[in-house]
Amino acid sequence: MIEYRKVKGDFDLQGKVAVVIGGAGGIGEATARMYAGKGAKVVIADCKDTCPEVAEAIAKDFGTETYGKKCDVTSQESVDGLVKAVVDKFGEINVLACMPGFVDLYRATDIEISNIEKHIAINAVGVFRVCQAVANQMIKQGKGGKIVCITSQADFIAINKHVGYTMSKAALVGMIKVCALEWAEYGINVNGVAPTVVNTYMGEKAWQGKVKTDMIEKIPAHRFAETDEIAAAVLFLSCDEANMITGEDLVVDGGFTIY
Repeated sequence: MIEYRKVKGDFDLQGKVAVVIGGAGGIGEATARMYAGKGAKVVIADCKDTCPEVAEAIAKDFGTETYGKKCDVTSQESVDGLVKAVVDKFGEINVLACMPGFVDLYRATDIEISNIEKHIAINAVGVFRVCQAVANQMIKQGKGGKIVCITSQADFIAINKHVGYTMSKAALVGMIKVCALEWAEYGINVNGVAPTVVNTYMGEKAWQGKVKTDMIEKIPAHRFAETDEIAAAVLFLSCDEANMITGEDLVVDGGFTIY
């Protein structure tokens, strides 16, 4: 059961252990910094080699305990090793923000099947691999927990040249719903946050020149999102204030999907 806890509106994570997959940059690092600002002990995990440096910088800025460890979400051994290392260091895991990401844009007539498989291996199967490992740890702990995944507006609308990305993110939404249903009895909330284009490396890679200006024109907010705006939504779904929300895909798109 997902327990009722009095809602205070302070989004407190004091003493919680939060793991951020993809935490060495972009939305992940912004999320890790928000978690740290709310008192969480933060774990930075990423495929990049800079995880310890990012973790150290966050510890210095916020005065909280941090840990950085490289992790490959396509490897079960790597994911299991991460969970073990975090539990060995902090004793438990209370929050997971899972946002590894891969995008490579081709028209559906031209994309190689191997490219589709890479999208799904990272954005869908890789995310599930982490969620499963962390959920099993949360169930063992018996305290419930929060899992938040980054999906995309592309998981429910069609965007040109996004077939591989869309397939992977749509699969992720299905995963979120099933896991939310099955894990609610253990007090675990599972949700997604679906951003519009965000000003990150991946956003710049996918949206340049005329396609960028055309896309911005279609967004009622008339701009792309910033990483902290997405991190704020992740923070909300990671706190007790969101205890009655599970299995949802929160859209943060500046109004793009109003139409």
